[in-house]
Amino acid sequence: MLSLILANKILSLFVIMALGFALVRSGIMKSKDCYGLSVVSLNIISPCMIITAFQVDLTPEVQSGFLLALLAGLIVQVMFSILAWLFGRIFHFDAVEKTAAIYSNAGNLIIPLVTAILGSEWVIYCTAYMCFQTLFMWSHGKCLLQNKPLSLRGTDWRGILTGVNMVSVYVGLALFVTGLRLPGPIYDGVSMVGNLIGPVAMLITGIIMGGLDFRQLRSYKRIALPVTFRMVVFPLCALAVLKFTPLAALSPNGTSVLLITLLAAAGPTASTINQMAQIYDCNAGYASSINVITTLLCVATMPLMVALYEL
Repeated sequence: MLSLILANKILSLFVIMALGFALVRSGIMKSKDCYGLSVVSLNIISPCMIITAFQVDLTPEVQSGFLLALLAGLIVQVMFSILAWLFGRIFHFDAVEKTAAIYSNAGNLIIPLVTAILGSEWVIYCTAYMCFQTLFMWSHGKCLLQNKPLSLRGTDWRGILTGVNMVSVYVGLALFVTGLRLPGPIYDGVSMVGNLIGPVAMLITGIIMGGLDFRQLRSYKRIALPVTFRMVVFPLCALAVLKFTPLAALSPNGTSVLLITLLAAAGPTASTINQMAQIYDCNAGYASSINVITTLLCVATMPLMVALYEL
């Protein structure tokens, strides 16, 4: 079953995370030393991965699949935002709990998993989800963490749309639509760097985890609430929409495209939320703890969601 293959691949990435954890716990390096690695991952590895993802032939099947992935990604992001508002009023979510429940680690974790279980040619559909999540995270999510109302004028749309990852999407799309391919040596180099996204991301997660005081987790009495919504409730809602609506019929490869959307929607909390919470002084320790727990739990919850999708 695909869910068992997924669990095996997640465990492989967890080995890398354990190495990062061991680096810190053994005293070889400190948790804060991974800042430079994070900068490289965000500004070099991720853009290289996105550009190479678009180096596929623009066939009618790929075109319809990509448009379906865009539609599904938009639907899921809007749905998650509404659900967070609704459940937030019921359970009195704070800003960190809302953003942690909405935004998943759709790039760093999902892309290497999709590459491993489906193949690199399917990564292009991951970028569709990432496009909308980036837009939502740096507008809606940023306003939540800053405790400001979302407004068209108050949002730095220029900064969002000209960010390094969005620019790499534009470049990749231009190459995709025109059918242009990177020259062999350039493509090989960019592809090799892009393939580092999974190992480097898990190494960073392990290093950050190594610097955490796990006794502090006991002080977060409500942590089970955002963790449950991020890993169980929201993915199940996404599963219901992706599986029991006629969306898959919009593309010949619709079932596989929507599976990728489900993987992105069911991932652990986005590591970017930790960074944003730290920047905007919004309980960064709590955000990091949610990220760690959801990352550990995804080895069980994500294969479960895939198994339910396959039924």
